[in-house]
Amino acid sequence: MPYDATLNELRAFLGDRLSTGEAARTAHSRDEAYSAPVLPDAVVFPQDAREVAAIVKSCARTGCPVVPYGIGTSLEGHVVPLHGGVSVDLGRMNRIVEIDERNLLAVVEPGVTRNQLNEALRATGLMFTVDPGADATIGGMASTRASGTNAVRYGTMRETVMALQVVLPDGQVIETGMRARKSSAGYDLTNLFVGAEGTLGIITRLTVRLFGQPESIRAATCAFADVDGAVEAVMEAMQAGLPMARIELLDEVQMRGMNIYNPDLTMPETPHLFLEFHGSESGTAEQVEIFAAIAAEHGGSDLAWATRAEDRNRLWKARHDAYYAAKALVPGAEGFVTDCCVPISRLAEAIRRARVEIDSSGLVAPILGHVGDGNFHLVILIRPDEPTDLARANDLAETLNLMSIELGGTMTGEHGVGVGKKKYMQAEHGDAWALMGVIKKAVDPANIMNPGKMVNIN
Repeated sequence: MPYDATLNELRAFLGDRLSTGEAARTAHSRDEAYSAPVLPDAVVFPQDAREVAAIVKSCARTGCPVVPYGIGTSLEGHVVPLHGGVSVDLGRMNRIVEIDERNLLAVVEPGVTRNQLNEALRATGLMFTVDPGADATIGGMASTRASGTNAVRYGTMRETVMALQVVLPDGQVIETGMRARKSSAGYDLTNLFVGAEGTLGIITRLTVRLFGQPESIRAATCAFADVDGAVEAVMEAMQAGLPMARIELLDEVQMRGMNIYNPDLTMPETPHLFLEFHGSESGTAEQVEIFAAIAAEHGGSDLAWATRAEDRNRLWKARHDAYYAAKALVPGAEGFVTDCCVPISRLAEAIRRARVEIDSSGLVAPILGHVGDGNFHLVILIRPDEPTDLARANDLAETLNLMSIELGGTMTGEHGVGVGKKKYMQAEHGDAWALMGVIKKAVDPANIMNPGKMVNIN
């Protein structure tokens, strides 16, 4: 193996928390993306930041690649070790260090999952709001700049992360940010690492914002005759300043999959909005009244309410299971997920154009997304026994990615760049992409941190 000296050094202090077994290496060779797996040379399981720093220092001495790994729920191949090396599994660093109720923040290690943190917050009246669907680790969510269904009101990981502890590529440990809600002192290093996908360092501790649990939560669904009506209703609600907590679009194809996957739903197979309103009792009542009027103007049905907490949970679980529901449309198929995000004023146009491209491709690809912030997804279904499906899916995804950039948006609103979207970085960022490469080379001159991702460096 090319990094035997490094692995021997790591084994000396990690013992059985270094594995070169096939099962461990295979489990860390990929995430949920439809991308080719690559085996790391070894997997290590550090228990604290000191051990992470020692691991990185050892790898830096020999140029051994280092790839951070959370829980493997990412969707763009972020954790695929393209050049082998060491996969650093942070799952054992899962301590909630502090919950500061007075300052509405929590300090956590990177392996803490969002559900774990919210369970710990249950008795405090506070909540961690970033909700990508999967029970992802908070370190991984920061690394990919994740968001999800609550982002339209509460923001993404970019707005949620206040401070970080990071191990740099030479093993140095730095602290960025602070507990204060604002600062104008120096470069914003915290947000340099949020979304860097492990290419600049390994996050070993995070300070994150919390929010109070609302007095009143009202969830509902609203059916529309067509997608245009649903999107127009969303646009008008946002332009009116309606503080929606969640506003999700599912087209008629996705709704058909939902009914197949969840037989208890039995919802009309027409485009739907899934909605949630947060606030005081009077505030949510007013929000509901305003939105119902807007929806009716655009062909929306009366709102169907999920009034009890268990009904709301069932509704949002169905939404979070949409990927699996989409796959139910074509038994045995795999899902290829796109992640376009456009200015909300261009959303209806983007979805109309996406529908034309789907029809031209001959593939099944339901549309869903967090339309309150212009983010929509296709789940393109690929049949393993149809050799042309993957090529057609790639062509369809490329067309949509370039269309989103053309419309002033991005090819990835929340999933990140990873393996699959790096080739669009020049189109999206122009000369600024080269500057990202300069930053990467300055921070990681030996290119050991998740090499091959995000940027090109000489």
